Amino acid sequence: MAVDHIRYDILVQDALRGAVRRVLMDIAKNGLPGEHHFYISFDTRADGVRLSPRMLAQYPTEMTVVLQHQFWDLVVTESGFEVGVSFGGGPERLAVPFAAVKAFFDPSVQFGLQFEEMADAEARASEHGQDAAAAKDPDAARSPAEHKAMTQVNVAVPVPANPEPAATTSDAQADKPEGGGEVVRLDRFRKK
Repeated sequence: MAVDHIRYDILVQDALRGAVRRVLMDIAKNGLPGEHHFYISFDTRADGVRLSPRMLAQYPTEMTVVLQHQFWDLVVTESGFEVGVSFGGGPERLAVPFAAVKAFFDPSVQFGLQFEEMADAEARASEHGQDAAAAKDPDAARSPAEHKAMTQVNVAVPVPANPEPAATTSDAQADKPEGGGEVVRLDRFRKK
């Protein structure tokens, strides 16, 4: 199998994070239209994330913020967003780089995106005893079997807004979640 030197997985992930950025920029400028609201999950340990010590103690690895009723002063930049939220009855200010975002859901229209963390690739590399340079270029140290398995993983795909997976009994049912959205598997289009 050919090595992906272009890194389509990273390009697609960046493009989808750009869609999240664009939506948030519009919301910061014009407010939430209709019934739209967002659940944004992020890695609280990621570089650039700013949380109060109280919030970090309660959410040491991952947190989901809801942008619906009680948020204010949303500021969106090319690299991330800052927002004020009501948390436990008190105001909190948090900053989240887009690279830390793990999932974005808009339940009002059953739309969501789930992102693979780039740190996951580095962690897999370190588990296999590879150095940091190999972690940044995982294709260099990946066996053909690992490369094939990795190409079958969707990096960032639309998912139903309900994060709880529906119980299914066949692949045909797994392609059409109960939420009405459709998850498209990339391996359907791959030559076999």
